[in-house]
Amino acid sequence: MNHLNDSTILRSLYAGKVAGINSSENTLLRVEGLKKYFPVRRGFFQKVIGWIQAVDGVDFNVEKGKTLGLVGESGCGKSTAGRLILRLLEADEGRIIFRDQDISRFSQSQMKPLRKEMQIIFQDPYGSLNPRMTIGDSIGEGLRTLGVKGRSDRNARVENLLQVVGISASGADRYPHEFSGGQRQRIGIARALSVEPSLIICDESVSALDVSVQAQIINLIKDLQSRLGLSYLFIAHDLNVVGYISDTVAVMYLGQIMEYALADEIYDTPLHPYTIALLSAVPVPEPDRRRKLQTLSGDVPSPFNPPPGCRFQGRCPLVEDRCRKEEVEFYYAGDNHRVRCWKVLR
Repeated sequence: MNHLNDSTILRSLYAGKVAGINSSENTLLRVEGLKKYFPVRRGFFQKVIGWIQAVDGVDFNVEKGKTLGLVGESGCGKSTAGRLILRLLEADEGRIIFRDQDISRFSQSQMKPLRKEMQIIFQDPYGSLNPRMTIGDSIGEGLRTLGVKGRSDRNARVENLLQVVGISASGADRYPHEFSGGQRQRIGIARALSVEPSLIICDESVSALDVSVQAQIINLIKDLQSRLGLSYLFIAHDLNVVGYISDTVAVMYLGQIMEYALADEIYDTPLHPYTIALLSAVPVPEPDRRRKLQTLSGDVPSPFNPPPGCRFQGRCPLVEDRCRKEEVEFYYAGDNHRVRCWKVLR
């Protein structure tokens, strides 16, 4: 990783973008009441018989130069939320406010200049790269949108980007199948950086990698953030990874956020029964210290027919009749700590 010590390369790639954006007072992205329902169709005429409530009233902020970790079980709607923010999917309700602009109803022509500001790193690095294009051509596509039209200039920038992510400049002439999974993910990061974004959505970007490679990629992501002032929405199901990389954590369950707080507060004093159960299953790297395992009974309800009241009621050890009848709103446990459970605050 000696390439990352070359701050001259980073300054040339992000000239003028680093200064003054590490202030936690400034919000880059604000999501309010975001909803996305997918129709369920049946029969010859494909009649709509119901709706999958993938994302159901999600609110969160991503601060400039900071990382929000969005964590939850598979199928909870976290990846869908990421795609809604990028307008790869259209939201049914809610607002997506990026740089003080409500972009939730922007046309494709209005979104075009914003595309370079918001990028995504996918879970499958091989599937996100064109197997018929060299690595240099894949990364160079983004440089054209920045107005870097000269081939020699593009090649020089591609080489710099590859060096920043720890890939030899000679790799520009090779194809995706010639690289390992970890190297391909580095290439995906380089491609995302090519258009000089402010926000990068990392959608399970390390879950398909070996543990040792995961550590390298996570450290690279953190290093780039400190040098370039990037903001991340880090989507994952691994609580160890999320806790290491995130400043703020949102715990998601069945389309809704159950708990939202600074990362230290979530890990030191979790309040929601679902968060407590998730953290109890995380291995502790100390032989003499063990967490008390909180086993959840029951199954995750279907998003096609979620229960009334609290979404977590069927698995919650604290459930009461009120939980089964009333929609549970967020309660404040502190200035920056919100929890969707009335009982833990009594």
